[in-house]
Amino acid sequence: MLADDEIGWRLAEVKDRISAAALRASRQPDAICLVLASKTQPPEAVRAAYRAGARHFGENYVQEAIAKRAGLRDLDEARWHLIGHLQTNKARAAAGMFELIHSLDSTRLALALHKVHPIPPARVLLEINLGAEASKQGIPPRDAEPLIAEIREQVQLEGLMAIPPPAPRPDQSRPYFSHLREIRDTLAARSGLRLQELSMGMTHDFEIAIEEGATIVRVGRAVFGERPA
Repeated sequence: MLADDEIGWRLAEVKDRISAAALRASRQPDAICLVLASKTQPPEAVRAAYRAGARHFGENYVQEAIAKRAGLRDLDEARWHLIGHLQTNKARAAAGMFELIHSLDSTRLALALHKVHPIPPARVLLEINLGAEASKQGIPPRDAEPLIAEIREQVQLEGLMAIPPPAPRPDQSRPYFSHLREIRDTLAARSGLRLQELSMGMTHDFEIAIEEGATIVRVGRAVFGERPA
């Protein structure tokens, strides 16, 4: 784990980069939510980031999040996001724990979330597999509109999430981010839903994502350093 002060200055640097990217795109920096990807990071690292001003944290696994939050109950303003795949058998735990679930990808999962948390409905993003990668979760863009029609009464759908295929240069992610924005705009127009959130961009390419309209970026290594083994 990095020292607390190093986590603090790394966080400040990321916030400065977010602001600069937003201004380049003629956007307001406070329109972008920074979610720190805290997967495998110890509670002490999360606490250090919180002390430095971070408030949103993203976990990949429900069980890890449960264990981690048990030691961080005093962080009253912390908001937790599920940014990894959610299995339906974990829906009950997830619905009551996470402010936003970024990885909805099936009617079955939406129904499971609705069953355990009907009022208020779980806040979710629809995960889109932009690169048709077998190694990634999410649905093909063509399946998004029919899925929205099936789940819109079960959950509070607030936007889309995607992870582009790996690329050596950040700018190579730009067409995928632009495509996700276009998909969102089309789906919003056809469904009548606002779909205001676009969760896209990580440590490698979050500035490009902001330039293309991201409202949420998920950054881990740039703040916490390399993940523990």
